[in-house]
Amino acid sequence: MAVLICGGAGYIGSHVNKMLNRKGHETVVFDNLVYGHREAVKWGSFVEGDLKNPEEIKTVFETYPIDAVMHFAAYAYVGESVTDPEKYYFNNVVNALNLLQVMRKYGCDKIIFSSTCATYGEPEQVPITEDMPQNPINPYGASKLMVERILKDYSQAYGFDYAILRYFNAAGADPEGEIGENHDPETHLIPLVLDAASGRRSDIKVFGTDYPTRDGSCVRDYIHVADLADAHILALKYLQNNGMSECFNLGNERGTSVLEVIKAVRKVTGKDFKVTLAERRPGDPVTLVGSSDKAKAMLGWRPNYVDIETIVEHAWKWHEKTGW
Repeated sequence: MAVLICGGAGYIGSHVNKMLNRKGHETVVFDNLVYGHREAVKWGSFVEGDLKNPEEIKTVFETYPIDAVMHFAAYAYVGESVTDPEKYYFNNVVNALNLLQVMRKYGCDKIIFSSTCATYGEPEQVPITEDMPQNPINPYGASKLMVERILKDYSQAYGFDYAILRYFNAAGADPEGEIGENHDPETHLIPLVLDAASGRRSDIKVFGTDYPTRDGSCVRDYIHVADLADAHILALKYLQNNGMSECFNLGNERGTSVLEVIKAVRKVTGKDFKVTLAERRPGDPVTLVGSSDKAKAMLGWRPNYVDIETIVEHAWKWHEKTGW
């Protein structure tokens, strides 16, 4: 198939682009390079453009025979979404509507949407399943949930087929070392700890050590970016085979605490670094771990890199190679 990857120069999109090409699909990456990196688009075609401009989206559909769309393009800084919600609702919601409108015009009715566990907010229980209430506690999560609801309405009204993939904590890097994680500013825990290990940061802060967890620090579900990419390939195949529109959690179902991540980084890198204990941050859930049973049953998906040390090892190799 010919697949349009919106946001394909970003962290997850670039890994999906590589895997799609490995599987024989044709890809067109559409990215405004605000947060994406041109050098990460090593496969397929590249078009620099912005979803806020429908004419630029139309040009892609007039130039390439697009069969399906994967939509990664979104702002994803939770704190910024709280201080500047307008930016997030325009970019994440209005721009998604622009994309869907053009897809309708050109008869493209298959979309895989990059969503997030942030749509659940404070979970009632863990592991989190897809049928649990979605009550996002920040504009970022709310913007993703709005697009989910739009897709459901488009499916009913216009016959769109969708797969909504709700990620937990994406982590790691391409096992072959060709691409990896590069955010500016960086907010993800593993690259921040790697920065401390490599001396690029003076310390790593642990926000809260008095949570009701096994070591007092927050617990998260870290899912390898290559496993996320694999899930997108399987979701595309699922839609190709006329699968019903569905939502899927993507996590490895293993909760890892902040202090356990730090321990894994010390073991993998062989380096010591300063750890500063700080007060809790407001709004940090104690534990976020997802159930991926639905994706396993319906997509045939199985994560391959579930061990936190393996995830850290791949991230560290990329970190050392690039200096990012």
